[in-house]
Amino acid sequence: MSGAASLPMYDWPEIRDATDTLWTAIREQLLQRGIDAPVQLQRPADPEPLWTAPDLLLSQTCGYPYANRLRGRVMLLGTPAHAVTGARPGHYFSVLIAHRDRLPEHAGDLADRRLAFNMTHSQSGFAAPVRLLAAGGHASWPEPLETGSHRGSIKAVADGSADWASIDAVTWELAMRHEPAAADLAVFATTPQTPALPLIAGAAFAGQSDAIAGAVEAAIKGLDAGIRDAVLITGLARFKPEDYAPLAAPLPVDKALPTLPR
Repeated sequence: MSGAASLPMYDWPEIRDATDTLWTAIREQLLQRGIDAPVQLQRPADPEPLWTAPDLLLSQTCGYPYANRLRGRVMLLGTPAHAVTGARPGHYFSVLIAHRDRLPEHAGDLADRRLAFNMTHSQSGFAAPVRLLAAGGHASWPEPLETGSHRGSIKAVADGSADWASIDAVTWELAMRHEPAAADLAVFATTPQTPALPLIAGAAFAGQSDAIAGAVEAAIKGLDAGIRDAVLITGLARFKPEDYAPLAAPLPVDKALPTLPR
């Protein structure tokens, strides 16, 4: 059986060739382990339906939907390590960004500044800033702007549609390399580290999850250094489902973003 495969979370057009090279390396390792795999990655406009497909061979999701909706329904394979962020292996964090000419000095300055966020079920773009604000007893009162993507949030802050955003640190590195709007922005704070974006497989591959993870590890290790740098991956951390449990704690949205439409 050749299941479906996608790597949607950091698949920017500027690094698509490198992502395809990574997938080719993973596929070769899978075939060596007797696991059939498609020649090409799927790139649907909405990657989420694929996450719950029983024949999902490999994909990547966000930690928040994994902890809140997918845990127990999919196989956790492992979590990529991104050394470029400086986080512990398999971990990441969010950077809070604003226009470099209007940087807040502390979280209390965000009370009258509009947040741009990618989507409400994003750990890095929504859950992380909500928890950070609430933990300090702060709130951002202007109605937040939902942009649909981290890249959209970066552009919104750059063009003045919003005042600040919380961006996955790996995505921020991609933006500094490939998104011109990032040149006008700067980081003014960071959120605590959490487990990064997990790789998952569907129930049909439950008995082969360790072999699939091993294939990913071997593929990453064998990549050319230039490809590893382009996709920002240096290894794979073998986390367990319970490592993501803290991300399932209730979000204090009412406290942090009181004007968010319900």
